Amino acid sequence: MLELGHVVVLAGGLSYEREVSLRSGRRVADALRARDIPVELRDADATLLDSLTDDPPDVVFPVLHGAAGEDGSIRDVLELLDVPYVGARPDACRVVWDKPTAKSVVRRAGLRTPDSVALPKEVFHDLGAASVLDQIVRGLGLPLFVKPTRGGSALGASVVHEASDLSAAMVGCFAYGDAALVERYIGGTEVAVSVIDLAGAPTALPAVEIIAPGGRYDYTARYDAGDTEFITPARLTPEATARAAAAAITAHRALGLRDLSRTDLIVSPDGEVHFLEVNVAPGMTETSLLPRAISVAELDLGEVCESLLRSHLR
Repeated sequence: MLELGHVVVLAGGLSYEREVSLRSGRRVADALRARDIPVELRDADATLLDSLTDDPPDVVFPVLHGAAGEDGSIRDVLELLDVPYVGARPDACRVVWDKPTAKSVVRRAGLRTPDSVALPKEVFHDLGAASVLDQIVRGLGLPLFVKPTRGGSALGASVVHEASDLSAAMVGCFAYGDAALVERYIGGTEVAVSVIDLAGAPTALPAVEIIAPGGRYDYTARYDAGDTEFITPARLTPEATARAAAAAITAHRALGLRDLSRTDLIVSPDGEVHFLEVNVAPGMTETSLLPRAISVAELDLGEVCESLLRSHLR
């Protein structure tokens, strides 16, 4: 068996999600060190390229969240350096990073996803914000869910129950991006289904049910321990559980992902599964959903990470 003599866990960066990425990186590094694997935890900064060139690692494990970490750019650089790495390749990352594009891809693959519109902020300026907002409400109805077309950790995302609140939601959204995805809000059970590639085949882990305070799974609820209740496995019927797992695997395959992903879904009261979005670099913090699902599946986080690393050894 080839040895893992030099592994780099890449975390940090300069996105809004830097602190979460650092926490994720430390957890992955600690899990690998517990298995006696030499790990170097590095930031995505101006010293990175020289370091990777002067002392090439066996494999890189990127745990970068937000722009650069999930839009494919860092992975493009790793490919230029011919350094193997865990996770989706650049082209797949670019598709997933743009949420409206990802929705179109999975819809063609047969998944349900809420009706939506994606509009840059220039449209509101050019056509008149009041008129555009009025047409959104007329076309999609209420309630609505507003979020940036790119980005993660629920930054800039909000639920809109009243038409009068839509303008403020758009302002909050545009604080984190130049375009907004406005979806018809689907009520039901919010679940996250992580997928890992085991023995070359995507495998769905137990679904995690998310019960956020006030029904709002925002940045604080995601990363402040104790603010949100997580139930694993999710309290779904066997049929809905199977449909959620199948939807996550379908999204993983349709979007061309590899190694690991997390698909966020809503299971409506009638048991139908609705796709929301996919994350190509799931969080690994103490409140993150992928490690929670790994634990409930009676797997070890360090062993899973090691297996993914080994699949890229040359």
